[in-house]
Amino acid sequence: MQYIKKPWYKTWRGAVILFFSATILFVLTIGVFYFIGTVKNGKTELSQAAAKLSGPIFQAAAGQHYWLGNDQAKITIVEFGDFACPVCEKAFPTIREISLKYKNDIKFIWRDYPVVQDYSALLALSARCAGEQGLFWPMHDKLFQNQGVSAAEQLTALANQAGADTVRFKDCLSQQKYLPQIQKDLSDGQTFGNIGTPTYFINGHRIPGDIPYDVFVKIIEELKK
Repeated sequence: MQYIKKPWYKTWRGAVILFFSATILFVLTIGVFYFIGTVKNGKTELSQAAAKLSGPIFQAAAGQHYWLGNDQAKITIVEFGDFACPVCEKAFPTIREISLKYKNDIKFIWRDYPVVQDYSALLALSARCAGEQGLFWPMHDKLFQNQGVSAAEQLTALANQAGADTVRFKDCLSQQKYLPQIQKDLSDGQTFGNIGTPTYFINGHRIPGDIPYDVFVKIIEELKK
């Protein structure tokens, strides 16, 4: 009599494999839906929190800082950022687009919060040394577009691309000329309760983390009314 071998999935070993495979698939499916739900809920919570702009008001815009937009605007957005921060780099195009779209409606201020890398303060210094020559924003953009640059020679090359006098720039950088201003930003940010970068203050209300473009638009449109 010819022996007919059972299909593998009808053996006890096959049944065990199928059972555990189904269990793993079920757990992974639940995990994926949980992750998607968490992300959606996180965005919803951020949107709601940002739109309400509730909580204490901080004087984050006080002092002399580099800014874009309209100095008389009733909407002020302050970013405490770090040129070495990947999230700040990710948010950079959004900020640029917002600054252009609402150039007559907002005043956007940059403040340094160099906490991500040990060379973060050097990056902040390089932007300010370029700013001494009226080139802060071109250097600001180049630092994000070339994130990862950290040596003084590389920064001098970027400053040169931005149009800076490299002799003046290197002298400013080596003297750490604007370190007190950077330390003041850092100290203020700590006083305001910043725990990372970027941290935004919209009309004094603190909103930590990356703010999606559509949320920014919603906030600004509400504040324009």
